[in-house]
Amino acid sequence: MSALYDRYQAAHQAHRQHAATCGRCTAHTRCPEGQRAWAAFESLQDAYLERQRRRTGS
Repeated sequence: MSALYDRYQAAHQAHRQHAATCGRCTAHTRCPEGQRAWAAFESLQDAYLERQRRRTGS
């Protein structure tokens, strides 16, 4: 596994853990902390998927 993949998965887990315990976050709206966690996940996911696309040439 790559460091980027590990960070991407950790960010996903952090977002899921936050969402499971936050009374303000929903599937469509997020509290400030939830938004930061989601943005980190999104950014790392985008970076990982872009790297995968470059590697496969698609």
